[in-house]
Amino acid sequence: MDFSFGAEDEELRTRARAWLTGHLVGPYADAVGLGGPGSEHEGVETRRAWERELGRGGWIGTGWEEEGYGNRRLTLTGQVVWAEEYAAARAPARVGHIGENLLAPTLIAYGSREQKDRFLPAIARGEELWCQGYSEPGAGSDLAGVRTAAVRDPADGRLRVTGQKIWTSLAREADWCFVLARTGAGSRRHHGLSFLLVRMDQPGRVEVRPIRQMSGTAEFNEVFFDGAVAEEVVGGEGNGWTVAMGLLALERGVSTLVQQIGFAAELERVVRAYAASGAPDPVLRERLVRQWAELRTMRWNALRTLGEAGDAGAPSVAKLLWGGWHRRLGELAVAVRGARATAGPGLWAPGAPYELGLDEEQRLFLFTRADTIYGGSDEIQRNIIAERVLGLPKEPR
Repeated sequence: MDFSFGAEDEELRTRARAWLTGHLVGPYADAVGLGGPGSEHEGVETRRAWERELGRGGWIGTGWEEEGYGNRRLTLTGQVVWAEEYAAARAPARVGHIGENLLAPTLIAYGSREQKDRFLPAIARGEELWCQGYSEPGAGSDLAGVRTAAVRDPADGRLRVTGQKIWTSLAREADWCFVLARTGAGSRRHHGLSFLLVRMDQPGRVEVRPIRQMSGTAEFNEVFFDGAVAEEVVGGEGNGWTVAMGLLALERGVSTLVQQIGFAAELERVVRAYAASGAPDPVLRERLVRQWAELRTMRWNALRTLGEAGDAGAPSVAKLLWGGWHRRLGELAVAVRGARATAGPGLWAPGAPYELGLDEEQRLFLFTRADTIYGGSDEIQRNIIAERVLGLPKEPR
């Protein structure tokens, strides 16, 4: 199978590299490498301004099936090229990716013309940020168990949302949240759900509480809705399950390849630490070689499946691969350092914030413990592959 890029792709690569070089200056140069999983608290305001810079350049929404909203349309391989150059330049981690890569394609597939015209231009300009209101306590990977409800207000006829969401990334930065809620009274499981668009700035109606992790950071949040107004229903009331599942099918694509560039940089850092240790260990060396080989395999698998329609198992296979790989890398990062990994600059300083004492490898180890859980646990991914791809009997519920 040919994994090479064509002449047009390489021309785009040159233009993308030049644009990034010319715009990653001033405050944006200081934000290079900031943000991303485990570090979402870094440089948020600068990264939000960077979203608007990307919007002015037309670099948001390059994979949308519709253009004309201020975005440029790239081929699938062109999207990969742009994503790879973005990651290679270590440009600031995106704070607008949920709106661009999840909500916007969902609106294009299921939304009305009015909803597209209202929300897509603001996303393409980098002006409105989104978060995802799916998981709840007791309804994480099993979304059919959501209990957040929305009922019609007899005074004005608008849907008002009440309930709790959890593990909500970027909830403190977001302007809007798309919420899976139960609008059918007495409904159960997949029935009676609706896909709602809720403005976050509703004092007294929407409350965000950060969840502090063992790495000291708090990029995940709890979100409480107390009669919050839902501005829009996407796909029609009661059709939320169909819309929600359509969105999840979009969750892993080109972004998987981008993620792997960050993984490669982390692996290189661990390899350098091993080389500098001065104490060659054949077991550690074999584990490092295996990590490198698995990362290459993940890239080829992502390229092979990119753009394949109807492959219900591809997203789950990708999640299983990278979740376990990244977790093992975190373990390797501390194994390479041995006993030194238990200490760090300021780690035990009395009164010092815990997170300030952690270095990159320690944060990597701590955060990657969650990789096989968030975004759909390994158990859920294996069930999807077994039931939807291999046709095995469903797990008893």
